[in-house]
Amino acid sequence: MSRSWGHGSIDTGPRDPSASFRAQMKSVGQLWPYLWPRGETGLKLRVVAAFTLIIGAKLLNSCVPLALKWTIDALSKAADATTLVPIGLIVLYGTIRVTTQIAGELRELLFAKVLQRAIRLIALKVFRHLHALSLRFHLDRQTGGLTRAIERGTTGIEYLIGLTLFNIVPTLVELLLVAVILWRLYDVWFAAVTLTTVICYIAFTVSVTQWRVKVRREMNNRDSEANTKAVDSLLNYETVKYFANEAHEAHRFDRAKQAYMRAALKSQATLSLLNVGQQVLMAIGLVAIMILAGRGVVAHRMTVGDFVLVNVYLLQLYQPLNYLGMVYRNVRQSLTDVEQMNRLFAAPAEIQDKPGARPLTIESGAVRFEHVSFGYDWRRTILDDVSFEVKPRSTVAIVGPTGSGKSTIARLLFRFYDTTEGAITIDGQDLRDVTQDSLRRTIGVVPQDTVLFNDTIYYNILYGRPDATQEEVEEAARHAQLHDFIARLPDGYQTKVGERGLKLSGGEKQRVAIARVILKRARILIFDEATSALDSHTEREIQASLQAASADRTALVIAHRLSTVVDADEIIVLDAGRIVERGRHEALLLAEGAYWSMWNRQRQQRTDPGRLIDDAIEVV
Repeated sequence: MSRSWGHGSIDTGPRDPSASFRAQMKSVGQLWPYLWPRGETGLKLRVVAAFTLIIGAKLLNSCVPLALKWTIDALSKAADATTLVPIGLIVLYGTIRVTTQIAGELRELLFAKVLQRAIRLIALKVFRHLHALSLRFHLDRQTGGLTRAIERGTTGIEYLIGLTLFNIVPTLVELLLVAVILWRLYDVWFAAVTLTTVICYIAFTVSVTQWRVKVRREMNNRDSEANTKAVDSLLNYETVKYFANEAHEAHRFDRAKQAYMRAALKSQATLSLLNVGQQVLMAIGLVAIMILAGRGVVAHRMTVGDFVLVNVYLLQLYQPLNYLGMVYRNVRQSLTDVEQMNRLFAAPAEIQDKPGARPLTIESGAVRFEHVSFGYDWRRTILDDVSFEVKPRSTVAIVGPTGSGKSTIARLLFRFYDTTEGAITIDGQDLRDVTQDSLRRTIGVVPQDTVLFNDTIYYNILYGRPDATQEEVEEAARHAQLHDFIARLPDGYQTKVGERGLKLSGGEKQRVAIARVILKRARILIFDEATSALDSHTEREIQASLQAASADRTALVIAHRLSTVVDADEIIVLDAGRIVERGRHEALLLAEGAYWSMWNRQRQQRTDPGRLIDDAIEVV
């Protein structure tokens, strides 16, 4: 079988800012199916109604200055007009403004369900994709930076959809309406000045913002770095305390924040430049069109109402255009954030089900490793031509020194990785030919390093089988010698375990993990140093429970303490990724090989504490 090594680290950090705007627009286009969902007629009607209200609101808004002009002209001729005329026009002016506002709110209300549904589905898709990625990806990534990228990406999507559809497009529609009205009412110069001002404004905003994107990317990078350092430090709280390195951690965090501060200051400087330039351009346009209107009034070609109309149109455009600058900056920033999140989608799932893969069917539960070789990196082999079988309802133990490949066997059996050579089968079915979901539902594991959810003890046990009853959860806790301990807690099963289970001791966490796997009722069990954090008395008690739980199941025990595997049907000794011995406990002791040497060393350590101290001093 040919070797197929993993891809290694997958980069999801910020790319070179030369990424084309066209590529970013393509990523925005991928959002359309979420806004126009197939088969969702009700949501499509909401989208159509929202766009209709956008156009209607802008048409009404363009009539506001006209109503004001008519009112002013009527008031200027009050001596020749009835009193009802200006009152009616004033009421019309107010009615148009109120109707415009109502149309905008109805648009937001109608489109809110479409927008929030799209954001929810996209966030769900990212979440599922992250769980579909390989263990290699998650080991290479830092959780703080990853969650930050997802958070910014989903927020960026909300900005892109909301600001683009409800701000940029309506503002452009209003600009065209104003230009046409000014052209038709007066002459082409009014329309030309208005369009020229807006075009120069947009061009200036785009050019400066393109420059600011580089700074924003640097800010994102530094922000992720600082957040990652903070999360990493807090997750390793106990280690920080062990070495009294609080000041060191604070210094590392402060260095990252200083880098972020420098990028933020640079960003603020470019923002100020952008704002000043925008104000200058709008002032020039406003002055130019007011001069044109003033000349028209002096020449009696225009009334005072016309002068006010032109002024109001420019001020009416000025507000959304000023906001448009901020919108465009946010859109560019959001494009950067969405682009970063989209690269998570592009990260390939290293371990995938084959097309047409079938669920794993368990008959007897026989596990077989056939000439398995594997390495996390092509430069180093972890397992080399490993072959063994775990017969149905039997227990096989894997022992060996640290780094010999024991835990790797469990990861391969769970198919966190695929073998580079050889095959692993369960009841004759190659793991690569069955679905991952059915495989992992079949196997239960008690890992060496138990990590719990920041929830209650009850939730963490129930996680083994979420549809289990409370009685089944408590029964599993009893088997794991955990129920009495929980009963003594003030909150019982509702006791919070803290971040990664830090409120529990190592032994208590492993008991929760044992109860969880007992509740799962898996046909194949893996115990990866399952009692390593327990004292000798508790270890013996739980060992009996584990033996009872695995009595009619296939069990693979990965152990460092040889005393926990003396009753195994077969013991396999690994060294440097190869099987060097195998057999039952008594036979291996009689052979006086690697297992015999390990047994004697551990026995001496248990009976000679002074020797342990001497060895530790010698190592130091």
